[in-house]
Amino acid sequence: MSDAFTTRVLNIATGSNERVFDLTRDCESFLSEAAAGRDGLLNIFVPHATAGIAIIETGAGSDDDLLAALHTLLPADDRWQHRHGSPGHGRDHVLPAFVPPHATLPVVGGGLELGTWQSVCLVDTNRDNPRRKVRLSFLAGS
Repeated sequence: MSDAFTTRVLNIATGSNERVFDLTRDCESFLSEAAAGRDGLLNIFVPHATAGIAIIETGAGSDDDLLAALHTLLPADDRWQHRHGSPGHGRDHVLPAFVPPHATLPVVGGGLELGTWQSVCLVDTNRDNPRRKVRLSFLAGS
């Protein structure tokens, strides 16, 4: 594989509760090896129909606020056509329309270019799937 493109899959245990899982340290660790001081792009992708990637502040209540907002927008009730799994699971399949399953971020000098309070997060509202894969891919600039 060319050193211009490097990819790795993370296995994340999200458990049986809805959660916002901070991936920032995992991204930084990956970039310390893959970017090796270079500029480029980091793509984060979750290959699941019921999870997404968000760039938000964590630790100050914003992660809980995001889950609360998703409950308001996408209630876990019986209105959904998609009905297998736990009650209200159909909403989990609509989640990626609101929290996309990917993000692409700039990498400068081998480091992730995030704002002071920004974190890269996996958003998982699906209590039926306690394990997630997240693919990190670095594409070096020319």
